[in-house]
Amino acid sequence: MNKSKNVPAPRGLGGYAVAMDDGRVGVYVHVPFCERICPYCDFAVVAARRLAPESEARYVAALLGELAQRQALFAGRRLASLYLGGGTPALLTPESVARIVGAVRAAFASGEDALEVTLEVNPSSVERARLPGFRAAGVSRLSLGVQSFDDRTLKVLGRAHRADESRAALAATREAGFENVSVDLLFGVPGQGVADVDRDVAEAAGFAPAHVSAYELTVEEGTPYATGTARGQLAKPGEDETLAMMEAVRAGLAAAGLEPYEISSYARPGFESVHNRRYWERRAVLGLGMGAWSCEPARPGAAFGARRANPRSLAAYLERVEAGRPAAETPAEVLDAATAPGEAAFLALRTRRGLDAAGFAAEFGRVPRELYGAAIDELRAGGLLEENAVGDLRLTPQGRRLSDTVFERFV
Repeated sequence: MNKSKNVPAPRGLGGYAVAMDDGRVGVYVHVPFCERICPYCDFAVVAARRLAPESEARYVAALLGELAQRQALFAGRRLASLYLGGGTPALLTPESVARIVGAVRAAFASGEDALEVTLEVNPSSVERARLPGFRAAGVSRLSLGVQSFDDRTLKVLGRAHRADESRAALAATREAGFENVSVDLLFGVPGQGVADVDRDVAEAAGFAPAHVSAYELTVEEGTPYATGTARGQLAKPGEDETLAMMEAVRAGLAAAGLEPYEISSYARPGFESVHNRRYWERRAVLGLGMGAWSCEPARPGAAFGARRANPRSLAAYLERVEAGRPAAETPAEVLDAATAPGEAAFLALRTRRGLDAAGFAAEFGRVPRELYGAAIDELRAGGLLEENAVGDLRLTPQGRRLSDTVFERFV
């Protein structure tokens, strides 16, 4: 069963090796502040009911300082995308968002006025009021954390908003002039049934979003949800019911014109996420902020690129950047020839395109079958994987439902 993260994946919080270089860079900016920390969340976040102006100014200054420190590693690259995630980046004022957007654009010339600049937004009245300001600040795409249109489900999830606030927020995105709006949904929530998921999908589709990300709720270690599950206080739906929910999502969104281009991602033609595709295609991404990951380009000694993580402690992050030291505490993780092909395979298989055998061979010197022949044969026999005459691989419909079973054979 697919066990995707509970928020848009990958969002700069889990970098991967860099594939055939496209000469560009995506930038991920992590804003960790949240008015309420959801009990299922295991991301790098900090509780802040109100973001004090001085705290906001200090964090934005640190982001810009880190950008100045690290842009040389990505020098000469054009900007492919900018994604402000969290946490709750919409707790920043439009003025702060404008400073970040302006600095990133100045650091990496894009040559494109219509750059994809994504901002994650929650359905609160404060954030709704700021939408026109965010648009003026250069944001072109919103990712709205609806999760469900059912108040009982939202309460189980520990969300701060209720369904009517999501409806108001979606209406406000249109009033503010945003065409490119993504809606996040969760399924597999304790107490949730297939009929509930059907209703969530139908209501989301009724707002005609350009994009929907639909994730199965995952119980992560160290979270209150994990504690509740261990004590028998929480019980997710069974596997068969969760698989039925996944199929309900796919069918409902397909009927509304939103096609799956990745296991958890659906879009109208032309509205696939430019930024998220960089992770699945293993392109260069610079991650800024507390807990952010970077995917660094290939260099001598790192033929498949490298990835680097910033500290998950806000105090440690600020201290290091303000002292002029590199934000990351540990050396970069360099992928080698033993691990990089497996990551390339399972990331490509997440997508509708699948794994291109010729491209894989150009990077790793061998086609997938030469490295994973036994696994490919077994997965094909089980109806989970299909292979064409030239060795390209794609998940079957059953393989998409049981994707973790497939991925385990490549890593």
